[in-house]
Amino acid sequence: MIGLAKDNGPKPRCLVTNAKLSNFLNHEQPPTKKRPFSTILNQTYTHTLTLLLPTTTTPNNPFQTALSASPTPWTLHHLKLHLNLSSLLTNPFFTTYIKSPPASLTLLSLPSSNPYAGTFTLHEGLLALDLDRPTYERVGLQGKPTSTSGGRKHVKDRFLVELNLRLPSMVHGKKGFERIVWAFENVLNETCTWLAVDARSGGFESLLQDPEVPIKDFAPLERNVRPAVSALEDVLVPAFPDEGGIKEEDYADAEELLEWITLAMLNSPRIRKDDGIDKHFSRYQVPDSFGETETQNLSKFRWRGLIPPEFAYKVFLAALKASGDDWVALSAEAFNGETYTILVHKGQSITWEYKD
Repeated sequence: MIGLAKDNGPKPRCLVTNAKLSNFLNHEQPPTKKRPFSTILNQTYTHTLTLLLPTTTTPNNPFQTALSASPTPWTLHHLKLHLNLSSLLTNPFFTTYIKSPPASLTLLSLPSSNPYAGTFTLHEGLLALDLDRPTYERVGLQGKPTSTSGGRKHVKDRFLVELNLRLPSMVHGKKGFERIVWAFENVLNETCTWLAVDARSGGFESLLQDPEVPIKDFAPLERNVRPAVSALEDVLVPAFPDEGGIKEEDYADAEELLEWITLAMLNSPRIRKDDGIDKHFSRYQVPDSFGETETQNLSKFRWRGLIPPEFAYKVFLAALKASGDDWVALSAEAFNGETYTILVHKGQSITWEYKD
């Protein structure tokens, strides 16, 4: 565990995990429960996904060719729409997108449009409502505290209400469900702006393919997000750990590797071979704890939007297939502040998970 402390509030954690990947990865039935794959699938609401891999070892690679094509098959489709919470419980929207698997819609309300100063999310039928104390006390639904003021004047209490809308009891006419309907119609009745993505396709398909889809009643605006492709030339790349990964006594080296990956994804000139920065301004050096550095050309692909975990998962699998025995790095930043970075090299993976 790497200590990354803030000046106030609870201390965040950065968990470092090593994992040995299987010698044969079945792309028809890839693993889901083992790191780093489980890490990708467990982060639901990602807003930025960045992929980094060498260019020199993958000439004419079908993955990079597809990413650079127009239109690319790696385009992410999501919608921007305006609706209130009670609209989620009305048919046919409720039965089409929420109630019956595999029909699945992932929704995220934009905080700037939320009159309750929180975030509402929906994924696989689980609706989560982040509420302040006055709203929570009026809504009449069971929740749990997520932050308390503790007597501090400028810190407000907040509560999380989670509703599994796929339970058999979540149907019109049931007492518990009607209580939710009442709360949405009388308390949480303001319209919010949402981002929506089809969780079934992992964001690869448009939600507006069918002209009769119920979501068209909410004036959806479709956004097609193509990856921003960048070429990084003459980059000093550190040697990565051999089999066994990062040992407990090498956590300082783990920090340096994570720092280098972050600088590379930011396209920082500090990692360039010809960097001539004055040492009075920056004393950064590419880490060499595991061997000598090597000069490589790199390719960076970045998506920004509402990115479902299934999309990131498929990008990661395709990158592994393309990289072969070479290295690949993937990083994802979530709306709630959590972040993961994954480095894979010669069948060995290192995962950094930042938990706020």
